[in-house]
Amino acid sequence: MHKPFSPACARNQDAILAVLRTHFAERSHVLEIGSGTGQHAVHFAAALPQLVWQTSDRPDNLPGIRQWLAEARLPNTSEPLVFDVNGPLPSARYDAVFSANTLHIMGWPEVIRLFAALPQLMAPSAVLTVYGPFNYDGAFTSPSNAAFDASLRADQPQRGIRDFEAVDALAQAAGLALIDDHAMPANNRCITWQRRP
Repeated sequence: MHKPFSPACARNQDAILAVLRTHFAERSHVLEIGSGTGQHAVHFAAALPQLVWQTSDRPDNLPGIRQWLAEARLPNTSEPLVFDVNGPLPSARYDAVFSANTLHIMGWPEVIRLFAALPQLMAPSAVLTVYGPFNYDGAFTSPSNAAFDASLRADQPQRGIRDFEAVDALAQAAGLALIDDHAMPANNRCITWQRRP
């Protein structure tokens, strides 16, 4: 199979990395939820060699992730995990969790399940960083985000850009406190929460 490639990953990886350098500086084991092509994992693991970067995704995405990891041959990556929020959870706990462009692809019930699972995946004081588009006060932050949301819902009605306030409520219910909401290029955000000790 051809190695998968996401132009969006190539465009946003350096902006995300700048945020991760701050919030993952004192972390050691990262679980990436929804690793997609595997591009982010390779880029971030190479730039942050102190981290063990654990990829995960649904089974159909794992072959592409394996291709990126095999080509990079990084010592701080390992075999990707099968992780679907509707199935069993990984057994390990991590001091950092990262996910990019996943919440608007999942249905809202799956987003709820994901945040409910976080206490089982995150060590005390672990951090969670989520990248992607968000609405604020029930409104789109740009015309392009409104058009993107319409295209998502036309393709799959359960998809859509999530309201920050609703996601933050899920995070708080899971024992996480908001520590950063960082504006990113192309009307995206990088939002970080920390699990309470």
